[in-house]
Amino acid sequence: MNPKKPKKIAKKKTTKKRVKKLRYEDFSEVINEEIAKKRYKWNLTSLAWIDFEDVSQILRFHIFKKWHLYDQTKSIKPWIRTIIANQIKNLVRNHYTNFIKPCSKCEAAKGENGCQIYETQCGACPLYKNWEKNKKAGFAAKMPVPLENYKQEVYHIENSCNFDIERSAEKLHVKMKEALKPHEWKIYRFLYIENLDELVAAKKMGYKTSEKNKSPGYKQIKNAKKKIIEKARELLNNDELDIF
Repeated sequence: MNPKKPKKIAKKKTTKKRVKKLRYEDFSEVINEEIAKKRYKWNLTSLAWIDFEDVSQILRFHIFKKWHLYDQTKSIKPWIRTIIANQIKNLVRNHYTNFIKPCSKCEAAKGENGCQIYETQCGACPLYKNWEKNKKAGFAAKMPVPLENYKQEVYHIENSCNFDIERSAEKLHVKMKEALKPHEWKIYRFLYIENLDELVAAKKMGYKTSEKNKSPGYKQIKNAKKKIIEKARELLNNDELDIF
């Protein structure tokens, strides 16, 4: 008699559940909240040419570019906070720290302009000489100019009764709508009237990109902004826009 062959136990087919890939757009509100929490970190009043709104735009774009590095099995907020903190440090370094005098970190410095070695902070010091040659111009360009140096211009602006910013903006919008193509006008409205983020504007326009690490519609938005600026300059140069 042949022994009975053991029955083969049928293996259950396991179907892998597809995990929904999280997108940047899904967390736009969370990203904005985390960026807003770091407003106190940007306390450099000396950088008058870049405020926290500009910094926020830079942070959003940087998070978007780094999105492919996010491990979606982990919590999103700690990752966002790390990106924001590092980027703020980089911005401070690139726009301020890289241009300041070496004396600000030197133990021999005395007061604002004094020096224990050379009496004054001057080119006799090789570190100061190198800064003066390569970075002093950049430092001067990035520091705000005191308003007291331009009292006449400030007085004229403050006491001009003929200039209405809101009314002038409305005139500009009307002229720009006539001058721009329909898709350019849409982008103009999103960016300069509704004050939307470029990424949001690109999404509303339905723009996409197949390029790695590039935001959707970055080329279209860039080209449209170039056209918008050209049209605005043309209107102003040809005296077609009376804003007063």
